[in-house]
Amino acid sequence: MELKWLPEIVDNFLARTNSKNYFCEIITYANSMTDFNQIIYHRRSIRKFKNQPVEKEKIEWLLKAVLLAPSGKGMYPCEYIVIDDPHLLQIVSQSKQHGAELIKNAPLAIAVVADSAIYDIWVEDASIAATFIMLEAENLGLGCCWVQMRKRGTDDGKSATQNLKEILGLKDTHEILSVMAIGYKDEEKRAYTDADLKMKKIHHNRIHNKL
Repeated sequence: MELKWLPEIVDNFLARTNSKNYFCEIITYANSMTDFNQIIYHRRSIRKFKNQPVEKEKIEWLLKAVLLAPSGKGMYPCEYIVIDDPHLLQIVSQSKQHGAELIKNAPLAIAVVADSAIYDIWVEDASIAATFIMLEAENLGLGCCWVQMRKRGTDDGKSATQNLKEILGLKDTHEILSVMAIGYKDEEKRAYTDADLKMKKIHHNRIHNKL
C-alpha cells in the first residue's frame, strides 16, 4: 500500500510536538486508521454464536463505545439494557414474530431504548448508537446482529415495543429501536471487498451525476 498521506501526518505531528515519542504517535495514528478500515470491511451480521460468555472487560468496552455515540443537540435520549440472563434472552427472542430467534442463543444482548419524551429525533440517535455497538463488537473480536424491533410485532397484534415494555419494565414514553445480539462468532463470513461496493449509489452534486 502506498502511504501518500504519511509525509503530511509527519509534518502535522512535528509542527505541534517536541516530544521524542512523536514517531510512535505517528505509527499509532496510522495504525488506527488501518484498523478502522479493516473493521468496516470485516463487520458482518452474525446470527450464530458460541456457547461462551462475553468477558466483563469486553462488555465494558461495548458500553463505553455506545455512550460515546453522538446525539442531536446533546439530548441523549437513549438508554441501554444489558441482558445476559438466559431465561430473559429466551423471552426477548419471542417479542416479535420472526427474526428474533437468534437472541436466545446469544450469551449477551443490548436493548437500544430511547425516551421519546426527551427528544423526538430519537430514532436517529438510537440508530447511531446501535451502529457504534456493531463496530465495537467487531473491534473486540465479537459477532453482532441488529435485531429490529421498531415497527415489528407478533401475530396477536401487539407490537414488539409493547411486548418488550412489559418484559423489561419500561415506561410509557420509552421506545425500542432494536436488540443487539452479541457473542463469539460460530459462523464465518467473508470480509467485504471493493467489488461489493455499490458505487452507483454515489452521486456528484446532483442525483445521477457520476463522481
